[in-house]
Formats: sequence, structure tokens, C-alpha cells
Amino acid sequence: MSLSAPAPSALRGTGFRFGIVAARFNPALVDGLLERVLASLKAAGVREIDLTVVRVPGSHEVPWAAQRLAVAGRRHCVIGLGVLIAGDTNHHELVGESVSHALQNVALGTGVPIINGVMAVNTVAQARARCIGRINRGAEFAAAALEMAALHRRLSR
Repeated sequence: MSLSAPAPSALRGTGFRFGIVAARFNPALVDGLLERVLASLKAAGVREIDLTVVRVPGSHEVPWAAQRLAVAGRRHCVIGLGVLIAGDTNHHELVGESVSHALQNVALGTGVPIINGVMAVNTVAQARARCIGRINRGAEFAAAALEMAALHRRLSR
């Protein structure tokens, strides 16, 4: 991800409903990311009752749950969260690519915007910086979800 994200729009979240799917793998990191997403959405006016959080074992399971939330209806946007950290093999890249394609297919197949918050990073330090540190990817994912929810509502009329 680039460090020059677009400036967040000043959208209010009142009246929008979101689904969030978060992996349980790398719990301290994903939980931090989830907390930041939730805090940003609530700060924008999204009510607790309009947030559905589902946990899955790992990042590879995120697209399936995102699809279930999307087809269940009543959500303006779904956010998928996970953290994939490089090891001795390129497994994190393979899973990251697979998840990215699957989430895009869910969005295109259901017509519900899906925010891909499954991050593939090279080091634990990179993951910490983005999930619980100085780079607030959670706020960025929430801002993108708000913008796409508003667009979804506008284009669905």
C-alpha cells in the first residue's frame, strides 16, 4: 500500500450498515486493526446496531464470510480484515493474491462494495506499524467503506 492515501471525505455514517469480517490469525494485529475500523466508523456516526462483526479462522476464509454478509442484504458495504506476514516461503503472497481476487469477485458478483483490508506484509514491524502503530490503516479502510457505502446508496436509486 502506498503511504499517500487519498484524503478522507467528510462523510457521515448515519443510516449506513456495515459488515466486517476479521481473521483470528495474528490476533493482536487484526484485533488492533478491527478496533481502529470500528472506532472510525462510530466516530463518523455509524450506530453499533448497524455493525455486524464476524470472525473467521484466517485470511483465506474472509471472502466466504464476506460473501455471506453481502448476499444476506441490508449492508451498504463489507470490510474484510486480516494480516499475512512473510515467512520462509511465499505463502503470504499466494494467500493475499487469492483473497484479493476472491473479494473483488464477491463485490462484482453481489453488487455490494467490499473493502480489502487483508494486508500482506514482509515483517512483523510493518504489520505493527499499520495495525496498531503510526500508520492507521483501520481508519483508511473505514473511510473507504463510508465512501463506497454512500456511492452504493446513490447508484442503487
